[in-house]
Formats: sequence, C-alpha cells, structure tokens
Amino acid sequence: MLRRTFLAVVASGVVALPAFAQDAKSLNIGFISTESSSNLKSAWQPLIDDLSKTLGVPVKPFFASDYAGIIEGMRFNKVQIAWFGNKSAMEAVDRANGEVFASVIDKDGNPGYWSVLIVNKDSDLKSVEDVIKRGKDLSYGAGDPNSTSGTAVPGFYLWTANKVEPKTLFKAVRIGNHETNLLSVLNKQVDVAVNNTENMERYRINTGKNAYDQVRVLWKSPLIPADPMVYRKDLPPEVKKKIQAFFANYGKGADAAREKQVLATLTYQGFRTASDAQLVPIRQIELAREKAKIESDTTLAAADKEKRLAEVTRRLAELDKAAGNAISTQ
Repeated sequence: MLRRTFLAVVASGVVALPAFAQDAKSLNIGFISTESSSNLKSAWQPLIDDLSKTLGVPVKPFFASDYAGIIEGMRFNKVQIAWFGNKSAMEAVDRANGEVFASVIDKDGNPGYWSVLIVNKDSDLKSVEDVIKRGKDLSYGAGDPNSTSGTAVPGFYLWTANKVEPKTLFKAVRIGNHETNLLSVLNKQVDVAVNNTENMERYRINTGKNAYDQVRVLWKSPLIPADPMVYRKDLPPEVKKKIQAFFANYGKGADAAREKQVLATLTYQGFRTASDAQLVPIRQIELAREKAKIESDTTLAAADKEKRLAEVTRRLAELDKAAGNAISTQ
C-alpha cells in the first residue's frame, strides 16, 4: 500500500441486511494496480469467489489506477469495503466515512512490512549519502502520493530525516506504482526508487526470480503496520459482522488447506481484526512532517508560526494519548 495493492467492494448503495442478500445483483471488488491487473486478478480470484459465496451475491473484480479513485468511491458510497495502505486508509476514515476492521498478516506472521530504497546492483550508488550527494544527476521512482510505503514513510524516515525533498533533490521524479518502480530499477530506467518488501516477495512468486539478486537495498524503514481493511461505517451492523468474520476466519475453517494456498499466493498468512487505532503511527508521521515544514518556513510571521506549531503539538499529544490507550486495552 504497502503496497502497494488496493481492494474495494463496489455496490449500488447501502441497504438493510435482507435487501443486501436478496436484491443486490452483484458486488464489484476493485484493486489499485500496484502491479499488473492480470497478476492481481489471478491471485485474488479464488478469494473473490469465496467472498461471493459468503455474501450470497456475485462478486466481480474492478481495477482502479490510483488510490484517490478508491477513496472517492468510498466517499460517494460506491465503495463499501476497501483494502488500503495505512495512509490511504487514513484518508478514507477522515474523508470517506471509513472504519478499519481488519489487517493482513504476511506469510511469516509479521505484523507489518517495510519500505525500501533500491538501486540496480550494477549501480555505483552504495548508500543514501551517495544518492543525496549526486541527486541532481539522478532520476527517482517515487510512489503514489497516498501510498504509505511509497510516500509517507520514506518521506518522513528517509527524506525529512536527511533534510531533503525529492522534488528538489533529483534531476527527475517519476511517480509510479510498486511494480513499475521495481521494474524501472531492474531495467535501469530510473537510478533509484522506493518499493516495499511485500512487492519484492510478490515479484518472486509471480516470476520465480528473486529481485534481491538484481537490486541493492540502500535503506529500509521501520516496520509499517500491516495493510488495513476498511469498510463504510454506515453499513448495516450485521453485514459488517459478516464481512469481518469472513476475513478474520479465512484460512482457519473447514476448507483451511485450500484457503491457505490462496493466501500463500497473495503472500499472506491471513487476516486479523483491527481498528482505527492502527492508523495512529501514520498520523504521527504526517503531523511530525507538518511540524517540520512549519518550523522551517521562513515566510510565516512569528505569531502565526507559534499558533500553528501549538496546534500541531496539541494534536500530536492527543495521538500519543490514543496510542497509549490502545496499548493498554490490548
């Protein structure tokens, strides 16, 4: 989101449970194409079929070109369920009446994944310091603006931490999805790019090739919380319960062996229940970046800067409190 890949269920409208079961002709499951649509469709189709059986209506795949399209789809109630990265999920919760109900578990049981900065192994770039020193001569493969691993996390932990901005650091910046960025590095079409560990693993499954044999990792982020599943808050409670149970129990029931094979193709071990509290670390990153920008803005009047910094500090304190409460209730 990583990743990174998007899941969305597009329905004709919000309805009560009996109408949902009897009147809805179909549901569309949409994906933000962090890799080729054909790869996504073949990997997800078995789970789509199982979801269709569980919900009692035909479910069809739908592909979108960017994160914003799915967020807006949820905002206007054409999307009821979505698989987001954390940053885009935050936007969906804040602007599109979304609510986190689950998150993925990777194949090794990790509670998240990592953003990485990569170059081709033939490159003479050996470190982040090399990249920064030579940025004016380099092309950079950036992530979608709403991507957690492609923009939010490297933006804070890599670029802000080194007091640089990609738009001014590099000779050229090309925005692409995770698969495009990886292929661009492999084919030497960009000098350096961001990606994530989930996409690197998915590349191995899809091609049989280990991307790490062909690229060098110059930087690896702190752990990013696993991709959240989000549905609209105004779905009927019974429907939300049914959807959450489907994902939480996938790979654990009577057909567990087959379902685990489906999950393995997706590079996942399964799904766990979650809440909006999962988004707190990403909110902290966004506010910390905002605070740093305010502090470095020489055009702001002193009083205005003080007021804006006080507001950001207040919001950060609220998030710290929320994070503490979430830990105490686990």
